[in-house]
Amino acid sequence: MRGRRPADSSVIQYEVMLSKDANSAGNVHGGVVVKHIFTTAGVVASRHSRGNAVTVSIDALDFYNPIFADNLLILKSTVNMVGRTSMEIGLRAEAEDISSGKLNHVTSAYLTFVALDSDGRPREVPPLVLKTKEEKRRERDALRRRSAKLAQKARKE
Repeated sequence: MRGRRPADSSVIQYEVMLSKDANSAGNVHGGVVVKHIFTTAGVVASRHSRGNAVTVSIDALDFYNPIFADNLLILKSTVNMVGRTSMEIGLRAEAEDISSGKLNHVTSAYLTFVALDSDGRPREVPPLVLKTKEEKRRERDALRRRSAKLAQKARKE
């Protein structure tokens, strides 16, 4: 199976937040942001695996700054690491005040997806071809997160 670079499947998604996405004070509901996170990361996983991929987990999700109606939600997402059938997708969400251009970091997330075949069983994904220092750092960090998750899972069993 031919390897793929992170840039081959990376996505930058833009969504204008509307009043229907917000509460009466104008703050966008966290669930709206989470839906866009899952959708954007899912596109990256599907592009890398060239097929159906489903969410297995999402790491803790902390909101650092609010996003308001009329802000532009910017979601930047890429593959950080792949296993045999799984992929860690990293995502950074920012809010842009369109009138001023000011950007605020809303949240970051790491999601794990598994590629599925037509029968709904896990299938192999292409290896990740890493060339830059940043790509290699992201993979090292992802491998550390994966090891920590597996150790925590083993303690629970």
